[in-house]
Amino acid sequence: MAPAQGQFSDHSDGTDSEEGAEGDTVPLAFRSAVDALRSARLRPELEVEPTRPPQRLAPHAYAVEAAVVEGEDDLADGRLVLLHDPSGHDAWQGTFRLVTLVRAELEPEMAADPLLPEVCWSWLTGALEARGLSYGEAGGTVTRAGSHYFGALSARHPATQIEIRASWTPREGHGGVPDMGAHLVAWGDLLCQLAGLPPSGTADAAVVTLPQRRGPQAP
Repeated sequence: MAPAQGQFSDHSDGTDSEEGAEGDTVPLAFRSAVDALRSARLRPELEVEPTRPPQRLAPHAYAVEAAVVEGEDDLADGRLVLLHDPSGHDAWQGTFRLVTLVRAELEPEMAADPLLPEVCWSWLTGALEARGLSYGEAGGTVTRAGSHYFGALSARHPATQIEIRASWTPREGHGGVPDMGAHLVAWGDLLCQLAGLPPSGTADAAVVTLPQRRGPQAP
């Protein structure tokens, strides 16, 4: 992925601005959370860049997309969205919410495992717990889809893809801000596990960081 700029999102068009369309400044808690995402130290196999966040899910949103790359192959990819509502949200039980979609192609032996959905969900919760992160209101789906090829495509081998859609509420810490950098690292651990990479120690010196914000972006 090419280097990209970060962008704040308000109710309207998601452009990178200091003030929302309705005149609301970006809350300090949200700024701090986004700064933590941008400075997170991630495994070198992960290529991560900010992307345009969805609109109207929350007053403020920020999103990143990532791929696990080995050589010229993308082994897994996903998107993580940070939502923030300073007034709080009953369904979230907090003011922040993380929403994700991750997916990967599976080896035939793994795809045939009847417990695969349960195992994949445990990878998500296990990644958060392994980093000592507190969270609540977690929910989501694990979908396994198979493709078989016919006719002119019959030479291709059958393929199975796993997809995890999930959301959870990161518990707020100092200053009312969750440890968003650690949540991003845990999410990266999940992507790498889906890609079939071996675990990496938390003290791994070979890490990369998200690019820093360099200024406003055109819509």
